[in-house]
Amino acid sequence: MFEFHWPWIALLLPLPLLVYWLWPRRLPSGRERPLEGRQTTLLHPAIERLQQSFQSRRPRSPLTGVLHALLLMLLWLLLLLALMRPQWLEPYTELKTPGYDLMIAVDASRSMTALDFTQDGRPVSRMAVLKGVLDRFIESREGDRVGLVIFGSQAFVQSPLTFDRNAVRSMVRAMEPGMAGDATAMGDAMALAIKRLRERPEGSRVLLLITDGDSNAGLIPPQLAARLAVAEGVRLYTIGVGSLQEEVPILAHDGQYRMERDMIMQEDLLIRLSQATGGAYFRATDSDMLEIFSQRIAALEQSEVEQVTTLIPTPLYRWPLGAALLILLLLGLFPEGRMRTPDGGNHG
Repeated sequence: MFEFHWPWIALLLPLPLLVYWLWPRRLPSGRERPLEGRQTTLLHPAIERLQQSFQSRRPRSPLTGVLHALLLMLLWLLLLLALMRPQWLEPYTELKTPGYDLMIAVDASRSMTALDFTQDGRPVSRMAVLKGVLDRFIESREGDRVGLVIFGSQAFVQSPLTFDRNAVRSMVRAMEPGMAGDATAMGDAMALAIKRLRERPEGSRVLLLITDGDSNAGLIPPQLAARLAVAEGVRLYTIGVGSLQEEVPILAHDGQYRMERDMIMQEDLLIRLSQATGGAYFRATDSDMLEIFSQRIAALEQSEVEQVTTLIPTPLYRWPLGAALLILLLLGLFPEGRMRTPDGGNHG
């Protein structure tokens, strides 16, 4: 499809005619201006010979004058066409497949260093279990938009909703306990994720909250954030990654592991939050947790297929501009239809 980006430039087309009509006319030959107010100028000592050097040796033909005027008109027209920025618009259609809008809020507080899981007979931290579970889950969510919120004492959007699952997986692998603070602002993280999801179509808004359930920081209580999720139509699924032991070994600030209390996962809180929004709660130690969770999400309504058509412009101004430069060159070599010569005169 062809169009001009600045079509209003065409209003300048009659400008040369207006200048011609409004420019002061020369007095007819033979008439002299009054002496009053005239300035006296010095004349060249050989004024007649100087005038003869600028005169044409042959009279100009009427056809030459018409051709010269036509070239000037064509030059003006081509310059205007170049200024109007002609361009060819090539349509490009992008078809986005249906999927879910999945925002993942991950607990990165210091409590995630607790060694209350084992792998191959060795104790592993909650964060290690979380990374493995989350990495496999994100890899399986083909066609979904996935975003990432990391929270500790504060909540941060690490990645907005995107189709680039590999980028989100790399951010998950780079997470470290304490990177967002030592405490757990669970309610703030939920509210921040819901704020991003509310801009997406209804029916496919899913929030996955992965934490040890110990909410002890932030401005928004988790219960209030759950009510906000209900109001915005967001399904909340929670995954608990902590144990139910009374004391767990946790990494202290001096780099040593010590047995600490009050780090027990608040499983009842996570269950109430998920049930309030129509979601579900899962334990990270369940072997079939990922499969069951994927089936629950598949039962939800997917976003409609989005078809976006973008017009990619290809500029064409170089063609009228090149033709205008060629005409300008011809007018310079043949002023008023006569060949310019090195001796200062013109030849027909």
